[in-house]
Amino acid sequence: MRTLIEHLNFVLTVDANDRVIRDAGVVIEDDKILDVGATDAVLARHDRAGFDAIIDGEMTGLCPGFVDSHVHLSETLSRAVFPDDIDTRTWVFHWAKPFYAHVDAEDEKISVLLACAEMLRSGTTCLLDMGAQNDPAGTIGALETAGIRAITGRHAADNAPQTPPPGWSADMLAHHFFPNAEVALEALGETVEKWNGTAGGRIRCWVNIEGKEPCSLALHVGARALAEKYGVGTTYHIATSIEEAQICERKYGKWPVQRIADAGGLGANLVIAHGVALSEREIALLAESGTKVAFCPGTSFKLAKGAGAFGKYPELLDAGVTVCLGTDGVSASGNLNLMRQMYVVAGLFKDMRNDPAMVGARRALRMATIDGARALGWDDEIGSIEVGKKADFVLFDLRHVEWTPFADPVQALVWSASPASIAQTWVDGKALYRGGRIVTLDESEIFRQARQRAAAIIWRAGLSDAGVPKATSLYE
Repeated sequence: MRTLIEHLNFVLTVDANDRVIRDAGVVIEDDKILDVGATDAVLARHDRAGFDAIIDGEMTGLCPGFVDSHVHLSETLSRAVFPDDIDTRTWVFHWAKPFYAHVDAEDEKISVLLACAEMLRSGTTCLLDMGAQNDPAGTIGALETAGIRAITGRHAADNAPQTPPPGWSADMLAHHFFPNAEVALEALGETVEKWNGTAGGRIRCWVNIEGKEPCSLALHVGARALAEKYGVGTTYHIATSIEEAQICERKYGKWPVQRIADAGGLGANLVIAHGVALSEREIALLAESGTKVAFCPGTSFKLAKGAGAFGKYPELLDAGVTVCLGTDGVSASGNLNLMRQMYVVAGLFKDMRNDPAMVGARRALRMATIDGARALGWDDEIGSIEVGKKADFVLFDLRHVEWTPFADPVQALVWSASPASIAQTWVDGKALYRGGRIVTLDESEIFRQARQRAAAIIWRAGLSDAGVPKATSLYE
């Protein structure tokens, strides 16, 4: 199947030179980009009779699909359930954990499908999921059905609290917490062997763990080493708040990233989620090791992590660390809209540092596309609009009020546009979102089930009770 999209108002390539091509043409052959350039130049290289479909791109703009570098697909039924006046550790231990404990396999499938619908509607074509709460088969089957590009795994930790808080079910403890790092790594390796490369390579599986206090140092270090053995990556939460860093310092005499670095646990196949609390020395260690950082601005806003107050993301960028963007889960940040994260990161540090040159639209777009692809080890195939790469992209309707009028398309995309003006989202050469609907999913049925299942989970987990703690001392 060969398709031509001609006379596009613009193509944002996000290549090494950040080329913006006006009056552009793109040729797609099956799942890949065969040609891209000015329409006249593209047509000079191809016979119009050789196309199976020709799309008029007038008043349409194209950019690479967005890459969500940190998300919890199994959390999608918890939208607006947890309070917005609690800190990170309380949120995790007394609200998120009980919720996850009562998400069964069928709940999780609906949660994943709902997440995919929201992401495709907002231009996300690839994601890095923290891992399934149940058997990964359900998550992977749902991802395959939706058609999105994804990396997932299974949940794993090995340091259960001596007295689990209310809502932590026995089944959750048995599935999530292994007796030690060795047993956990064996199960994680089996998961990679079974699922990596599913759906013709569109779905990959990593050695993902929870990270932080619920995981031993041996599991943090071992996960990255095992991932290297399998030629995949790993991701986990670390340095997610100043409280976590301070507790780590009291216990071990050093901050979390330093502790992992001293044990030889950093490396180019590791993506740390959040990375809010970092020292100058830790920034250097991340840069030297090639470790990537997935920044989730929305979660920092909602949980008061302190990204603006003391986060060192501009310093990470200056040091050459690949910093990408994640939405986290819907109860952590409120949505799975990566465009909103772009808007926030483009301006957050301008304002906090009183420096108009900090980050900005161009850098934010790269963080949401090619830098995300690089973090996921997928930049050879996605993240930019270049010949030979996968046909993963977003088409914007420039007749929308958000684009009326505009001059610089990069600025318009980051500062002015939203998913409301997305016309189509393509993955692997297929338009999965078009005509106002996800073509691979029955959204009305997913929405119906999501509402019913969410209410049942909240009731089972006891999260509708007034007595759920709003502070914690767990793992201190």
